[in-house]
Amino acid sequence: MFALIDGNNFYVSCERAFRPSLHGLPVVVLSNNDGCAISRSDEAKAMGIKMGQPYYQFKHLERTSRLVCLSANFELYGDMSARMMAIAAGLGPLQEIYSIDESFIGDLDGITDLTRRAHAVRDRILRWTSIPTCIGLAPTKTLAKLCNHIAKNAERKPGSYPAELARVCNWSELPRHIQLDVLQRTPAGDIWGIGKRIAAKLQAHGIRSALDVARMPTAQVRGECGVVLERTVRELQGISCISLEQAPAPKQQIACTRSFGKAISTLPPLIEAVSEFASRAALKLRSSDQLAGALLVFAHTSPFRPGPRFNKSSVIQLHPPTADTTQLVSAAAAGMQKIYESGYELTKAGVMLMDLCPASSQQQSNLLFEAPRVQRDRTQLMQAMDRINARYGKATVHIASTGQTQPNDAAWRMKQEKRTPRYTTQLDEIPIARA
Repeated sequence: MFALIDGNNFYVSCERAFRPSLHGLPVVVLSNNDGCAISRSDEAKAMGIKMGQPYYQFKHLERTSRLVCLSANFELYGDMSARMMAIAAGLGPLQEIYSIDESFIGDLDGITDLTRRAHAVRDRILRWTSIPTCIGLAPTKTLAKLCNHIAKNAERKPGSYPAELARVCNWSELPRHIQLDVLQRTPAGDIWGIGKRIAAKLQAHGIRSALDVARMPTAQVRGECGVVLERTVRELQGISCISLEQAPAPKQQIACTRSFGKAISTLPPLIEAVSEFASRAALKLRSSDQLAGALLVFAHTSPFRPGPRFNKSSVIQLHPPTADTTQLVSAAAAGMQKIYESGYELTKAGVMLMDLCPASSQQQSNLLFEAPRVQRDRTQLMQAMDRINARYGKATVHIASTGQTQPNDAAWRMKQEKRTPRYTTQLDEIPIARA
C-alpha cells in the first residue's frame, strides 16, 4: 500500500497560514517578477484564472473583484514544506518527497484502520501548519495519485466524484463497482504518467477515460506506445511497477537562473548577477557532495520586448572538477565577459553546473601532457563559510563580486527578492511531531 499526501493550493495555503484575513478571498501567488500565476485559491480558480496565465491578463480583477495577487516567497514555502513533510512521515515507515507539496508514504501493508490513521495525520497537518491536504491510498503509486485526485475534486468540485471520497480516498475500501465508476469519470489525460501528447494519441483511438486505459491489452500497449504506458496500465490494474525512491538520484546538473527586476545593458551588474548565481549553485553542489567539471553561463533579451535580440552562452571547463565558490564565481565572471556585447537590454541570465561527479571519486586530469596542478585544499574554508551563512543568514560571508553590500539596491534582483518580509511569526513556533 502507498499513500500520496498533497498540499492543496500549496503556495496560497502558506500565505494564508500567516495572513488569516486571506481566507475566503480569491488569492493568486505570482512567479518571479510577478510574471504569471503559479498557485491559485479555489475562489481564484472559480473566477477563471488559469495556471500559468500572465498577470497582466487578470490584473484588472484586483480592482473589480477583490482579487489578491502576491509575489512569491519561496523561502517561506520551503520551510512550510519541510514541516508538512515531517508530520506526513508519521503515516508510515517509508517516505519519498516527490515535490515541494507532495509526498509518497510506503510500506503501509498491515496497518490497521489505515483510513482513520490518514484522517488523523491530515488533521494534524492542518492543525499544526494550517495547510489543508488530501490523501490517496492504494496498492500502486499511480492509483494513489488517482485517489488523491479523487479526494481533491470530490471536495472542490461537488458531483465530480462521490462526496464520501473527499479528503481521504482509500482504493482498497471501494467496492468494485465504485472503482469502475471513478475510473470511468476520470479523463485519461488526468492519469499520472499520461501527458497531453499521449492523451491526444489515445483519444484518436477512442480511449478517453482511465477505465479505457486500464482495459488496454498490455502486450499491444508495449508494441504501440512503449514500456512507460504499459507500466501505467499495469499500475491502474493494481500491479505495482513503480517503487518508492527513498534516496533522490544524484543531480546531473545544477542551475541557478533568474529574470532581472529590470533590463540590464552594462557589464558590471551582469558580473554581480552571475557571481551571485554561481555562489548559490556552489552551495547546492556542496550540499549534494558533488563536484562540477564544467560551468555554463548565459544571458538573453526578452522575446516579448521590441528591440535587438541577444542570446549567447559560454561553457568553461573546470580542471580539476571543483565545488569551490571562488573558482566557480571566477569562471562565471570570465564567461560573462566573453559573451557580453553592448547595446542590448538583457532581461535574464543564469549559471549551470555540469559534468557533476561525486566528491569522493574525483579523477585526475586525463590530458596526457598536462603538468600536474598543485592546488590548495579549500574544503574546510568552504565548510566554514557555509556554517557561518547557515547560522547568521545568507550571504553573511560572500564573494565581493556579488556586490551585496547594498543588496536591495541591485537593479538585477527580482521583485520577490527585494520584497520586505511581512511575516512576524517564527516558523520555529509551529510544533512538529510524528504520528
